[in-house]
Amino acid sequence: MTKKTFNITGNCIASLHYMMDNSEKVNAAYALVEQGYYYTISRPRQYGKTTTLFAIAERLLQTSDYLPILLNFQGIDDKWHHADEAFAMMFINEVCKSLEFVDNTLYTWLENYKNNVTDLNSLSAVITELVRQTPKKLVVLIDEVDSSSNYLPFLHFLALLRAKYLQRQSPQHHTFYSVVLVGVHDIKSLKYKIRNPDETHFNSPWNIAIDFESNMEFKPHEIVPMLAAYSQAEQVPMDTAAIAQRLYHYTSGYPFLICRLCQLISTKLLPQQATPEWTTDLVDKAATLIAKEINTNFDSLTKNLANHPDLMDLVFKMLLQGQSFSFNPHNETIRKGVTYGIFKQNGQLKIHNRIYEQVIYNYLISKEETEDKNKVDNYVQGYKYEKADHSLDFVLVLQRFQVYMKENHSLKDGDFLEKHWRLLFLAFLRPILNGRGHDFKEAQVSLERRIDVIITYDRFLYVVELKRWYGEEAHQEGLQQLCDYLEALHLDTGFLLLFDHRKEQQWKQTWIETQGKKIFAVWV
Repeated sequence: MTKKTFNITGNCIASLHYMMDNSEKVNAAYALVEQGYYYTISRPRQYGKTTTLFAIAERLLQTSDYLPILLNFQGIDDKWHHADEAFAMMFINEVCKSLEFVDNTLYTWLENYKNNVTDLNSLSAVITELVRQTPKKLVVLIDEVDSSSNYLPFLHFLALLRAKYLQRQSPQHHTFYSVVLVGVHDIKSLKYKIRNPDETHFNSPWNIAIDFESNMEFKPHEIVPMLAAYSQAEQVPMDTAAIAQRLYHYTSGYPFLICRLCQLISTKLLPQQATPEWTTDLVDKAATLIAKEINTNFDSLTKNLANHPDLMDLVFKMLLQGQSFSFNPHNETIRKGVTYGIFKQNGQLKIHNRIYEQVIYNYLISKEETEDKNKVDNYVQGYKYEKADHSLDFVLVLQRFQVYMKENHSLKDGDFLEKHWRLLFLAFLRPILNGRGHDFKEAQVSLERRIDVIITYDRFLYVVELKRWYGEEAHQEGLQQLCDYLEALHLDTGFLLLFDHRKEQQWKQTWIETQGKKIFAVWV
């Protein structure tokens, strides 16, 4: 028997891969097919869409009432998109190839009849005849429709399906019982960027589709069966409920991230353990590893930010300036972020998951590092930040940063500093950590827009709070929050970096003792 693995590419297959319980998602999608709906499953990349589509097709095959026609538009030659006639012939050929493996009688009929398709009108007639050839309800499931959605012939094809759907009760317009389109973008609301600039205002012909509202993320109870199957097959003990909860903590249920964390634990971290047991500590270590790696998912994430400055600016305000925003689905930038899996659909706008938050955070810091590296090096080099016990002299770190800011930036850089002072500090910190330590952002947004950064160095833990000066009252509230945070982490010492935008700003540094905690504060 083939040994199962955790899969992060393509369709998940139960006989080959450890799988989460996706029955709720498949049931929701299948129910819409049963009701004869046309709809789109639009979710970010590597979100389980294809696996769900295959599961629907497999279930339909097991019935006597339905016949699935499973297609994939990814990799289709560009020539088939240049004209309606070419697209019509491509589509009927793809349908024919799909039927060959599910209904030989229908395949033979279409193989002999498909040459009648020369344009969209003849395609419409052949679809009607195809439906009449079988008592079964034909269901078309098309994956990767994004590959075709920027081409006008595809839109004309959707218009054909729409017209037949609206007149499906008439014998001359009999058509597919249900059509399911799968892609990143929601076809019925997509703003098409047609190759022909004269056609850019083409209206979406897919407004007959209903919304697929099922949550495609995986909750802890849906992750547990996958962990249990692995534990039993590999004879590896674990508290499946605790591990599932910790995986969800980092991923918010994003399928690719869950499977990649499990893959890292099973292939990289577990072999290094003295005892073969999964623990929540291993999940934490895997989360640290994944945030540093290069993969296609993270490449898409950063590419989408780089290609959409409005989205980049909004994410920057959230992560590096501590600003909060309400979730408004009518806001085009927010909707774009949801489409690409960057934002959660929630009352308050949030980065979708902690791993994405850290990846974006690292990406922004790296950009700042490369743009300002020479200046930072001049202030970092020549100082010993590591103490004899291998702890980090964080007081010296903040003191050197204050000197760097004082000598390189001033209130003349007002607009720049308002936006970038936190990023400057984080970029300043990286060469000091130099692979020995790591920094993680923990957003604790309040009225004073504070951001906490957790730093690990060797076996030591440091918390530095970054905030703007909003007056003494807000300052005292911030100290209270920092003390509470230190208490939760069982720490006695914390650090406070304040950006003081007042004209009478002083370059101060002082120790503050409050509530049994010692806090070193630096103003820049």
